[in-house]
Amino acid sequence: MPPRGGRMHGRSGLVVPLLLAAFSTYLLIGILTMEVPEGTDFPGPKFFPGILMVAGYLLAALLVLHYLRSPEHPEELSESTYRTHSDWSAVIWSVAGFLVFALTIEFLGWILAAAVLFWAVAHGIGSRRPLFDISLALVLSSAIYLAFSVGLGLNLPSGILGGGF
Repeated sequence: MPPRGGRMHGRSGLVVPLLLAAFSTYLLIGILTMEVPEGTDFPGPKFFPGILMVAGYLLAALLVLHYLRSPEHPEELSESTYRTHSDWSAVIWSVAGFLVFALTIEFLGWILAAAVLFWAVAHGIGSRRPLFDISLALVLSSAIYLAFSVGLGLNLPSGILGGGF
């Protein structure tokens, strides 16, 4: 017999795998419609989005399986059981950081804009060590910049650090 509230009661966690599957489908469409020049060396521009797409579909399937096998029923939770909840402060900080990143990447460049994004996410999830956070964010964004520009030969915006706007 289905739990009180219907068969889908306690399955609100299915929203996350749905969003993950939608993003993976977006990547799939992008990969299939991408025009790759002849003679492109491995790994090519479809490789990393392909890895993310496969991982996204796999994680979505595992999450769906989990939520279908063990839905959460609030009336069955004991005093010692922790309920999950949305941390709206973390969401707001992360979204705001991403907006600042997206709006300033051309001017600030990858290194500085990504450092601001990393710092905002760290602050949003509860870190209260701003000097450490911004230092680590600069190191990570610089390492990613080097990996993409030197390792893969892709041009990320250099912004004010590169002398260009």
